[in-house]
Amino acid sequence: MADGGGREQHDEQRCKQVDSSMTRVFELFGKRWTGLIVAVLTEQQAYFADLRRAIPGISERMLSDRLTELSTAGLVVREVDAGPPLRVSYRLTDAGRALEPALKELSRWAEGYLPEGGGCPEQFRR
Repeated sequence: MADGGGREQHDEQRCKQVDSSMTRVFELFGKRWTGLIVAVLTEQQAYFADLRRAIPGISERMLSDRLTELSTAGLVVREVDAGPPLRVSYRLTDAGRALEPALKELSRWAEGYLPEGGGCPEQFRR
């Protein structure tokens, strides 16, 4: 909503809404497996079968769906090796590689605050 001076009015409720850029991030990375796929690809380009082996529990269909989403978002490039045999590999774009520092920071955070096995961190068990 604009006031008479052409400036947007900010009310308290609007200012407390989640930032639209954060919403876009979690629309993509809030989906199961997406972050793990990107994490694997930060190490190196990988073939579909290599990604499937690197991420235990992911189905071929889910991996294919997530790779398509990441490609549509401009984070992953799909490359077909003519073969024989025909093989498809995936690598991160510059935008995808730019996620590496954030993923490493999340990993460090998890080491300190998310214990393995889903238990409660020490400071919450007192």
